[in-house]
Amino acid sequence: MQIQDLPYPDPGVPDTRSGPRFLWWLGRNQLGGQLKALAWGLLHFVAVSVLPFCVGLAVQAVIDHSGTRLALTGALMVLCGACIALGEAMLHRAAVTNWITAAARVQQLLARRTAQLGSALTRRVAAGEVVAVSTGDVEKIGWFVEGMSRFTAAAVTVVLVCVGLVVYQPALGVIVAVGVPVLAVAVLPLLPRATRRADFQREKAGRATELASDTVAGLRVLRGIGGEELFLDRYRRASQEVRRAAVRSARMWSLISAIQVLLPGLLMIAVVWRGVQLARDGRITVGELVTVYSAVMLLTYPLRHFEEIAMAYSFSRPSARRAARVLSLERAMDSDGSRAAEDPSGDLYDPVTGLLAPAGRFTAVVCGDPDAAGLLAERLGGHASERGAEVLVGGVPRSSSVVLGGVPLDDLPLDSARTAVLVQDKDPVLLSGSLRELLDVPASGLVSADAALAAAQCGDVLDALAQGSLDAEDPMDARITERGRSLSGGQRQRLALARSLITDPEVLVLDEPTSAVDSHTEARIADGVRSLRAGRTTVVLTSSPLLLDQADRVVLVDDGEVVAVGVHRDLVRDEPRYRAVVTRETEEEAAEAAAQAALGGVTVDDEAVLDGVLEEIEETA
Repeated sequence: MQIQDLPYPDPGVPDTRSGPRFLWWLGRNQLGGQLKALAWGLLHFVAVSVLPFCVGLAVQAVIDHSGTRLALTGALMVLCGACIALGEAMLHRAAVTNWITAAARVQQLLARRTAQLGSALTRRVAAGEVVAVSTGDVEKIGWFVEGMSRFTAAAVTVVLVCVGLVVYQPALGVIVAVGVPVLAVAVLPLLPRATRRADFQREKAGRATELASDTVAGLRVLRGIGGEELFLDRYRRASQEVRRAAVRSARMWSLISAIQVLLPGLLMIAVVWRGVQLARDGRITVGELVTVYSAVMLLTYPLRHFEEIAMAYSFSRPSARRAARVLSLERAMDSDGSRAAEDPSGDLYDPVTGLLAPAGRFTAVVCGDPDAAGLLAERLGGHASERGAEVLVGGVPRSSSVVLGGVPLDDLPLDSARTAVLVQDKDPVLLSGSLRELLDVPASGLVSADAALAAAQCGDVLDALAQGSLDAEDPMDARITERGRSLSGGQRQRLALARSLITDPEVLVLDEPTSAVDSHTEARIADGVRSLRAGRTTVVLTSSPLLLDQADRVVLVDDGEVVAVGVHRDLVRDEPRYRAVVTRETEEEAAEAAAQAALGGVTVDDEAVLDGVLEEIEETA
């Protein structure tokens, strides 16, 4: 795989059982690139290691006054220099290619997993952790993959040099052969502590990143309540914790680096001391002493890669563990999509709550708990809250997968399930770009952008975009900033609704689509959505009377199950639990209403509440 061939046609199925297994899986999938880097690394390191022998031969040729041997040695050194330059350049090219392609593979895997999980991802993993994995962790993983080929080439070279020295000059070669392994393993006892400090630093950095992400995302709200300084102080404290953790980690790595410098120096002193003794006794020549000395001196170069790979592994292991954790997340009870690709249609049924949304009807769902409403919307889109969850239906355990037209969504290929059911959560995300790009989404082609914008009451949004753009004559070409932060909450909500309406799925699930707009706009949106979605299945999770009054069917979900079904006006009159949610009735008022209902009558206050709600609906509608 070359950089120009990215992205991968298929990044593969990762081994996410642990961080080391994930790293091993990455290495196996880049075996060709690793072998190529290893070959160039061997050429480079072996050429570097041959230089000491050339120097020794040259010195001995001068002592023996042999011009021929000196010329041959010079030619050999020139050849070694060329091999060093070529090997280093190609090693760097191959190693960096491995780094980039490994990082790209991880990024592709993360992007696919994010697309599969959708909004369920941030409910199961903190947003800051996802950001940390897709940025810094990907870089650390790529660093380790890149360093493996350099380390392997360096290790093979060290073994070859030690064997060569033993054969060339046994008296000194044995000292080198014994000392080098000691140098290689001397820092191993320090690595666990260094790894723990690196893990702690990454954990603190991840928390700081999450805090910064949350602060930026809520900056408008923080300014409104005057909480900027409070959150800035929290981030300052988190940043200082990261700094202190980084300093503690750096101290340990500095100690390891110092040992990597000290021990080779001691080995060199031992070799020189013993070599001088042997030279005085005439047991070795001056050229042999120079050769062994130069070889030991140059061995510090490949030995440095032992420290690099240890550091790379220490930093990449927690990164790989976090990446594996995110990549191991799956759709609840995710099957292999064994059913053939089809366009399912029909009634939407949730076996967990008993919710039924008839095909082609506008169904509103009222939940007293907003969190329960979000989980229900997630499940209706094919993401159950827990993997492997089951529900008893008629005393028989069955899958909690939502059923569309008699077909469980989990049995459909993911693309078919996503095409059939679209979920817009209560906090939709707007990507940066022009409005035209925002609305350029996969769609049936039956709903135009103008119709969707009109139904979502986006006229004032278009005007605001046109006024805020200096070079866009058409509002559709106006730029939207990242996450739509230049727009109000209601404007973002309406643009997201228009985007969902353009898609025109078989089933559209909307979670509080009008929570940030005023009542008059909300009434017009309710009418527009009902008209535009005529003949399509629409499920709206809301407690707004204006939306509920437009629904063909209203379902009350309490304590995780359907407890009442009807139309809004009947439910608000006859169902106390429904009235408590919709009218924000207090517990005391609900108790009084229940007592009056038991006596067969209603109080004047009850009549006023009901009349007020009905009058508000009629006036705004």
